[in-house]
Amino acid sequence: MKFGEHLNRSLIREYSYYYISYDDLKIELEQNLEENNGIWTSDLETEFLESLEGELDKIYTFCKVKHNQVIRRVNEAAEKVHVAVSPSMKSSQDAVSVDFEVLEEELSDIIADVHDLAKFARLNYTGFQKIIKKHDKKTKFILKPIFQVCMDAKPFFKENYDDLVVKISRLYDLVRTKGNPTQGDSTSGGKQQNFVRQTTKYWVHPENITELKLIILKHLPVLVFNTNKEFEKEDSAITSIYFDNENLDLYYGRLRKDEGAEAHRLRWYGGMSSSTIFVERKTHREDWTGEKSVKARFALKERYVNDFLRGDYTVEQAFAKMRHEGKKSPQELESLEALASEIQYAVIKRQLRPVMRSFYNRTAFQLPGDARVRISLDTELTMVREDNFDGYDRTNKNWRRMDIGIDWPFKQLNEMDVERFPYAVLEVKLQTQLGTEPPEWVRELVGSHLVEPVPKFSKFIHGVATLLNERVDSIPYWLPQMNVDIRKPQIQSLINITRPTREDDDNDNDTESFDEESQAVTRNLLDIEERTGYGALEQQSDPHPYRMANTNPNFVAVSTNSARLRRKIASASNMFSRTYYKLYAKLDHYLNGDQFFKVPKDTVFDTEVRAPPGKSICVPVRVEPKVYFATERTFLSWINIVLLLAGISTTMLTYGTRITMLASIGFFITALATLISSTIVYCRHVVNIRLKRAVDYEDTYNPPMVFGLLFVSIAFSFFCNLI
Repeated sequence: MKFGEHLNRSLIREYSYYYISYDDLKIELEQNLEENNGIWTSDLETEFLESLEGELDKIYTFCKVKHNQVIRRVNEAAEKVHVAVSPSMKSSQDAVSVDFEVLEEELSDIIADVHDLAKFARLNYTGFQKIIKKHDKKTKFILKPIFQVCMDAKPFFKENYDDLVVKISRLYDLVRTKGNPTQGDSTSGGKQQNFVRQTTKYWVHPENITELKLIILKHLPVLVFNTNKEFEKEDSAITSIYFDNENLDLYYGRLRKDEGAEAHRLRWYGGMSSSTIFVERKTHREDWTGEKSVKARFALKERYVNDFLRGDYTVEQAFAKMRHEGKKSPQELESLEALASEIQYAVIKRQLRPVMRSFYNRTAFQLPGDARVRISLDTELTMVREDNFDGYDRTNKNWRRMDIGIDWPFKQLNEMDVERFPYAVLEVKLQTQLGTEPPEWVRELVGSHLVEPVPKFSKFIHGVATLLNERVDSIPYWLPQMNVDIRKPQIQSLINITRPTREDDDNDNDTESFDEESQAVTRNLLDIEERTGYGALEQQSDPHPYRMANTNPNFVAVSTNSARLRRKIASASNMFSRTYYKLYAKLDHYLNGDQFFKVPKDTVFDTEVRAPPGKSICVPVRVEPKVYFATERTFLSWINIVLLLAGISTTMLTYGTRITMLASIGFFITALATLISSTIVYCRHVVNIRLKRAVDYEDTYNPPMVFGLLFVSIAFSFFCNLI
């Protein structure tokens, strides 16, 4: 679909006069070229640039005015909510007259405004990139770098909505709970030492980040650790320093998912002035051990980190104050001291040093003190080298480099030292009891077009594989597929952002047009400008061979069919249609599982994934003890068959006639061939299992071979008896 058509179909009617006049700019460009016989002059360039600047000024002014209007509406809604939930209102008879549903509808309308404003900015940014690309291609005048300066001066596309999301989340939680929000310690997440959780990870395209946040806050509030101060950008920053040695032993252990594989890191929250550093160790456990992968950590003051890593600052010194204060039980202190001793010993013994830094801004959604459902969204994810493997000590003997802080996108760094991840990372962490399922809205969310599942994605593994690609031989499975566009056609879903509808509304057409827009499945085949990401800084040269390129516009992702069928069943008007959809759902689940492929005509899929030259793709293989036993049982079953055939051959040879003695040769050859081939297969399987190789373990040759030889032997024996 051409962008002009896509823009017209995606317009928000109330904003229609303020969109980029893409068609007019395109006509102006083509007519000027046609009137001047394809020659583009400096005067035409100046005139076209003025038209672009006029459009930019119009859009920037509208975004600024609209953003201020949303802020004003949020402040007015906050006053109403605070009055409604005030103690005096609760204790008075007027509390009955408070209509929380009206307040919730008003906040939902504000949420829709924020969503529309973000979508408006995204579409206009794409429109500018499209028309500039068309201009540069047809006129041979390079306008892109010049106009990028103009756009940076009026950055309507870089507007941050995090402060609005936090404010709206607080208000919506108060209204949803009618002034009785869930009580609990909001900082409990930062105080826990050892915790187990089931985590699934997804990638989110920058175009979908704001919409995703607005959807989640309607079900879970934004988790704010310090409610006594206004939200600041620095509050969401999280930085981690990962350790490894020159052989990258920790990287390969985590990549292969070896039993007991560890990851060591130092983490702090906020800016570089943070004095509390968390020393963490993540340990991978295989399921067959009966244990779960666990993260353990303890706090250390920043001024002691270097001495602790060298062994000059002992564990006794680190916990002397805590032991003196007596705030923790002796058992907890013993556990923390044991953890600190093990980490200190591992750093010194294995010669671990800072290798890679990860930085991101995290928005966490969780009920305070309730960790049953926790969702976090990490944006502006960036990996930075901290090693000295190339002879350049980036940390200057310190435990972290000091030339950067939280000043994303770290323009001062050499491009060889930084990897700016193109997507946000969504983590859904659930603690559900056995036999229970996650909430329906969570299932809808992870099955929507907004996210792309990436099981076992790791910031540490991705950072090492991209920044130190010349030192690694094996890479994670997702790296060769980084050139695939993860955006999907929008599907009808119950979690989409919609405006509230009231019975006394006369403006039904607005709702209808919005619903049609949300239900329309449109797909724009994207250009390079779009694929660099909304608001991203495109690099002219790319020093990293695995950096996101998004060069395959023909990719069509898998969408979930089960959620659609559940909605059909719930909305069925009669018993017959409901029964039909139930039967169809069972058949679809039997044939396709939870996924249903929607393949448009003429769609070309590139399913072959190849590793770059000199690299291998590491696919972790789960190996449990019962796998070894199953392999041995299979081998022993083949030995039983060999003994049976050998017994038949020996019997025919010993007690038979001259003819049966001749026929026994076939059974002897069959037994011998079965013994040799089954032994080879068993040895090969044992080696592959021990090395955790992702190969085909199906035995496709032995059964047909034994059947063929046995058939020939019986036929030969029958033929011998006939003659």
